[in-house]
Amino acid sequence: QVQLVESGGGLVQAGGSLRLSCAVSGHTFSSYTMGWFRQAPGKEREFVATISVSGSRTAYADSVKGRFTISRDNAKNTVDLQMNNLKPEDTAAYYCAADRQILTMNRRAVEYDYWGQGTQVTVSS
Repeated sequence: QVQLVESGGGLVQAGGSLRLSCAVSGHTFSSYTMGWFRQAPGKEREFVATISVSGSRTAYADSVKGRFTISRDNAKNTVDLQMNNLKPEDTAAYYCAADRQILTMNRRAVEYDYWGQGTQVTVSS
């Protein structure tokens, strides 16, 4: 069974940075496209970023492009999300997810097969 555990969330002032990490166990990490999503209270879960199996391709939501960077380390079975220049509207629970479809860069949460429990990011103004 695949398990995903996020860490690195917290409280930060606007303009600050945080780095989220997701550790994956239970299956061959390099078999999955990985993604980050977020969900604010009262809102639907939304796509943030995704990265291909090799790490050579990435895609971002327009709202985070240029500020967030997704990366993965297949030797350590981790996927990270570096978040810079954070804004209050980035406040949400952040989730990492694994997609068995390795040839696509899905942005829809329903396409992902496994999820972590989430880590809270709060950005104060």
